[in-house]
Amino acid sequence: MAQAGFECFCVDLAHSAGDETRDGVTWIGADIRHWLPPPRRYAIVFAAPPCTNLAVSGARWFKEKGMGGLTEAIEIVEACRRVCEWSGAPWMIENPVSTLGSYWRKPDFSFHPHEFGGYEGGGADDYVKRTCLWTGGGFRFPQKREIPAFRPLFIHNMQPSDERGSLRSVTPPGFARAVFEANVGRAAASPRH
Repeated sequence: MAQAGFECFCVDLAHSAGDETRDGVTWIGADIRHWLPPPRRYAIVFAAPPCTNLAVSGARWFKEKGMGGLTEAIEIVEACRRVCEWSGAPWMIENPVSTLGSYWRKPDFSFHPHEFGGYEGGGADDYVKRTCLWTGGGFRFPQKREIPAFRPLFIHNMQPSDERGSLRSVTPPGFARAVFEANVGRAAASPRH
């Protein structure tokens, strides 16, 4: 979206404290539960709360993580939902197959990355990873442009490393492009945020 001239904000505790703008994106090191977005007319809002304490792929560790992990995860999802609805723009909250369907509501849509790999930037999205979306504000689910899934166990078999968690949680670029095109379009008369 930044490449299309939109002002973009990315809020995550993983970013260093303070704000830093690079390539049209303002990276904000903050806890979404305590952050208020600047007043703007927003074009779209993506939220990808951490799945560590929600994804069913990690269910075998839920008991040892305890109720604190689940409580924190639900608080973060709720903060994302509040910001999304407040924006007045089309929005989506993304998470892999998780317990959100039990604690909140069933997802509106789900997809695998390879189903949108035919979009610009999606050439490396040739893998499966069922991902769910909770949406609102007039969100439009994009048309699929599939590429063959050549790495069906890519996410599952990713090598251990310090970056493994971050790499496994990246939003597939082809899907991001598809959502942008379906909800904002290639051109905008007056760029929004």
